[in-house]
Amino acid sequence: MQQSNTYIIVYSAVLTIILGLLLSGSAQVLGPWQRDAIALDKKKQILGAVISAEKIAGMTPEDVKAFYASRISPIVVDISGKEITEGGITAEKVEIAKDYKKPAEERAYPVYIFHAEGKPDQIESYIFPMYGAGLWDAIWGYVALKTDLNTIAGITLAHASETPGLGARITEGKVQERYIDKKIFDESGALIAVMMQKGEGKNYDSDAHKVDGMSGATITGNGVNTMLKSYMGCYEAYIKSKTASKAVAIL
Repeated sequence: MQQSNTYIIVYSAVLTIILGLLLSGSAQVLGPWQRDAIALDKKKQILGAVISAEKIAGMTPEDVKAFYASRISPIVVDISGKEITEGGITAEKVEIAKDYKKPAEERAYPVYIFHAEGKPDQIESYIFPMYGAGLWDAIWGYVALKTDLNTIAGITLAHASETPGLGARITEGKVQERYIDKKIFDESGALIAVMMQKGEGKNYDSDAHKVDGMSGATITGNGVNTMLKSYMGCYEAYIKSKTASKAVAIL
């Protein structure tokens, strides 16, 4: 039976309202779960710079949260290296991806301080987040520096949509392990960072600032290089303030 235009319009409007309410309700119900899942994944990525992926894989969500809470002390600094303690800014509230669009001097920079087990006053490493652009979309990661604030203790890298088998290999442990024990600064204190080289299969063990590349993924590798050097530059003032204070303490 053919329906009138009025019936069709009213029916469509009611159906749209019902579906809208259902979607809104789902978002309200699932929202907290989604936020918790995102926060948990972030904690895993941060911890991945200082403990093995195998260890994280064997941890329950509750284990991850407890380990993070007992071993990580987050702070936020500005580009001058000064800790931000006002305005209610916390490391958890800083959105690196959103801040990436701002000028470097306007961003807030989280620092995740990793402590020895059961010894909150004993620092094992400093973890710094970073964000950049790969071949197709965003890339990001966390780099951990040992207490000399120069030697890389570990790194985690992630991406939004790099090519499987090529640029997406930045997430592989074998690629990330190449950065361990490499140096951010040279002997004069100049920021060099660590550069992933074009091509793959060469040995760079004797070069403190180079790692082997990924075949067919030069653009992604260049994106990682730019991201690492750029963010180490943003944290340079904080790093040098800490190393300077250590030198004074030794004297």
